[in-house]
Amino acid sequence: MEILSRIWTRVSEVLSHQLFHFGETPITVSQLIAVPLVLGLGLLIARLVDRTLSRRLERKGHDSNLVQVVRRGFYVVVITALLMLSLSILNVPLGAFTFISGAVAIGVGFGAQNVINNFISGWILMGERPIRLGDLLEFEGTLGRVEAINTRSTLIRRIDGVHIVTPNSMLLENTVVNWTLVDQEIRTQVRVGVAYGSPVRQVEQLIYDAAKGHPDVQVDPPPQVIFEDFGDNALVFDLFFWTLLRPGGDLRKLRSDLRFAISDQFNEQGIVIAFPQRDVHIDGALKLLGPGVSDSEPAVADEVDHLAGEQGRE
Repeated sequence: MEILSRIWTRVSEVLSHQLFHFGETPITVSQLIAVPLVLGLGLLIARLVDRTLSRRLERKGHDSNLVQVVRRGFYVVVITALLMLSLSILNVPLGAFTFISGAVAIGVGFGAQNVINNFISGWILMGERPIRLGDLLEFEGTLGRVEAINTRSTLIRRIDGVHIVTPNSMLLENTVVNWTLVDQEIRTQVRVGVAYGSPVRQVEQLIYDAAKGHPDVQVDPPPQVIFEDFGDNALVFDLFFWTLLRPGGDLRKLRSDLRFAISDQFNEQGIVIAFPQRDVHIDGALKLLGPGVSDSEPAVADEVDHLAGEQGRE
């Protein structure tokens, strides 16, 4: 017991040894050891509580955006509490940081404007929710789904699988097309041109049949076929239809399936899909021998003589 008492006395002396002073407050070895232990243990407990809380909210069917807001708020509260507890362990009064906090605020104001802007924008995105997890966004020529809204940036996965990290402030300050803001319904179209002389009413019905036969084309509102125009080379028809933007769905694949179906319907009924073509007519008034060509058009006559010579050789 005497040996243990001596050891404890020695340890107590080491732990109570003053290393330096913060203002008028002495800082001991035990305080410096206690602070990282408290911070580490507090963050570990916070992580466990965060996982448990997130799982319970998800099991109850709460929206993933709400879960993310709760998690962010929980971490802010925990970190603030741990910092206050650490200052309390060190016996450092908050008034000692008045001057330092003012200087830090000025430095942050000038040097970290973008960081603060993105931080506040991230909370606005999570609170106002103009953009949510899983939304399909079109932004600066990029089309992709939102995978995460972080404190400083938003993670968007493009349709080709590439991840794009976008600052939160850019999503608030620029025009963003949110295809799924209200619901998952979207209207798209397929255009087809048939040859002149085709039975237009039959063409309309065949396009209807191709659209109604696809399971991803919504019945309400029903698909609509529009006789769009008398084109240069074709009679132009547009098929407008509504579908749901499901996770992993691809509008290009859906439009491709409908084009295959329309092509099969046309082939069965003998409907010709038009293609660009031109008819070239040579004026018969310009005789190849040249006497009928006016003398006022020598260039035209020379060209005709040249063509006549080529035809004679052939």
